Amino acid sequence: QVQLVESGGGLVQPGASLRLSCAASGRTFSNWAMGWFRQAPGKEREFVAGITRSGGTTFYAASVKGRFTITRDNAKNTVYLHMNSLRPENTAVYYCAADQTPRMGIAALESMYVYWGQGTQVTVSA
Repeated sequence: QVQLVESGGGLVQPGASLRLSCAASGRTFSNWAMGWFRQAPGKEREFVAGITRSGGTTFYAASVKGRFTITRDNAKNTVYLHMNSLRPENTAVYYCAADQTPRMGIAALESMYVYWGQGTQVTVSA
């Protein structure tokens, strides 16, 4: 059974930084592409960032490109989301997810991810 556990969320002021972590267990982490999604109150869950199995390729939603960075450490079975210059509109529950299908590029659709964490709340407010 694959388990994904997010951590690192919290309440921060606009302009601050946070690093989210997602620890994986159960199977071979390095075989999965990983993604971060978020869901704001009253909105649908949306793609934020993705990273290939090796970590060599990343992809970002336009709204976070240049401010957020996704990385992974396959030795630690962990994927990270480094978030800088946070804005109130970044307030959401952030989820990590695992894509087990070998594919070209990075999946940005929820349906392509098989395993999900429980989410971690990020609140950006003055």
